[in-house]
Amino acid sequence: MSAEAKLKELAIELPTPPSPGGNYLSHRRMGNVLTLAGIISFSSTGEQWTGQVGDERSLDDGYAAAKVCALNVLATIRDITGSLDAVKQFLYVGGYVNAIPNYGQSPSVINGASDLFEAVFGEPGKHARAAVSVAGLPKNATVEIQVNVELKDGA
Repeated sequence: MSAEAKLKELAIELPTPPSPGGNYLSHRRMGNVLTLAGIISFSSTGEQWTGQVGDERSLDDGYAAAKVCALNVLATIRDITGSLDAVKQFLYVGGYVNAIPNYGQSPSVINGASDLFEAVFGEPGKHARAAVSVAGLPKNATVEIQVNVELKDGA
């Protein structure tokens, strides 16, 4: 099943893709590899996940924030390529969790993004990954992710 068809089956509506929040590009393409800039857990639909996991945010909140990031990633990819079906495979996800010192559950938080990519793309949605805790993120966002995908030839 195509990624676009899977989105419909899962009843997922993508938000408006976010705009860069500073002096940088939203993406860079080199051949068939598309690298997206970091995308935080704010959505055009009004969802804004802020605060530290382990303090005012729970693990479940962090997971939901990572999912918001993933939806923004998908919206950005669709905006750039015209269709999520242009994606051949996910290569890498860098996940950053705004968390208290010594927070050890960052991988479980970033699963919110990884699980969504796999749900929409199946095997091509699986990826290499880092999931780290940080002392803070832009606008006090709960999560930020950065993604590299390989696009299909001609996409």
